[in-house]
Amino acid sequence: MNTASPKRIVILGATGSIGTQALDIVRSARGRFCVAGLSAHSSRQKLLALAQEFSCENYALTDEGGGDALESLIDRARAGIVINGIAGAAGLRPSIWTLERGIKLALANKETIVMAGSLIMRLAKEKNALLIPVDSEHSALFQLVTRIGKENIESVVLTASGGPFRERAQETFDSITAEEALRHPTWNMGKKITIDSATLANKGLEVIEAGYLFDLPAEKISVAIHPQSLVHSLATAKDGVLYAQISMPDMRHPILTALTYPAFEKNDFAKLDLARAVTTMSFSAPRIKDFPMLPLAFTALKAGQAACVAYNAANEIAVDAFLQKKIKFTQFESLTARVMEECESQNVNSFDDVFFADSQAREKAREIIGQEIRES
Repeated sequence: MNTASPKRIVILGATGSIGTQALDIVRSARGRFCVAGLSAHSSRQKLLALAQEFSCENYALTDEGGGDALESLIDRARAGIVINGIAGAAGLRPSIWTLERGIKLALANKETIVMAGSLIMRLAKEKNALLIPVDSEHSALFQLVTRIGKENIESVVLTASGGPFRERAQETFDSITAEEALRHPTWNMGKKITIDSATLANKGLEVIEAGYLFDLPAEKISVAIHPQSLVHSLATAKDGVLYAQISMPDMRHPILTALTYPAFEKNDFAKLDLARAVTTMSFSAPRIKDFPMLPLAFTALKAGQAACVAYNAANEIAVDAFLQKKIKFTQFESLTARVMEECESQNVNSFDDVFFADSQAREKAREIIGQEIRES
């Protein structure tokens, strides 16, 4: 019988996809975890219901108390683990606050690394705080790199489902609607990440994230389209052997890994039976010319942190504009490239620099969209 005290966890973005699945794990874990803190952005009734269900006295609604309410929440909760499932750039500050306190960070907010990867990794090292990625691809790489040894890794491959337009003819992209882009073939996710998956910007962000998380140059990272979403990442060792992490497409796997590392915990998740569940696993190169947000991310990673900040900021503004029918699906790359060109020379040597560069890039993106609307 396990008599250890339950692990105290804070779940930021508790009503979103990551938060909901993390709470599913807590429900099935039979007392292994104690929910010490919860946050949501605007879903007040859902948050209050969760707080009651898990007897959690520490919770925050960020659209009322502001982002700073999360810092107070983290302090009050006295947790050993913070799951950051907040979407977008708003997730960066809570990541900083968590690591500054030396608390283990289970990170599902990819913008934290895309915007401030070098600074975040330095902070985690200084505070001796463990940072474990929760993205399925980066969780897989974390497992592979940890077991093979960073010094033995030659290159890595991130897999991508290809999104809803993997086989769609490029000449029809101008007519793609937001409703079509929101129909992901594999994952059930929020609007932002689903649109990103359709443009392959999500994979672009993950390329940048992998570079900073695992200290890899762009030349050692590649992407393979894998529609079955069973192989989540691969790593080639220096001896030429290719290793893969394979599991069902269930985000509870990487969440549980982050919560329990370095232990392997038994669970009730569906297990992959290769002989029965799969007739084939296919891999192909991404259509780089048709989905230019992916190669643009490699350009950003090579250019440095300021370009990565600009890439992320411009893309976030583009997603909102696309959902509001202000821009076309085919305008993501041109908008993002223009913002990168004008903003990538900024100095990004501190978190204050990151936030300033982010605000400048967003302002520039909005300006470009407004100009194009006026001229159309």
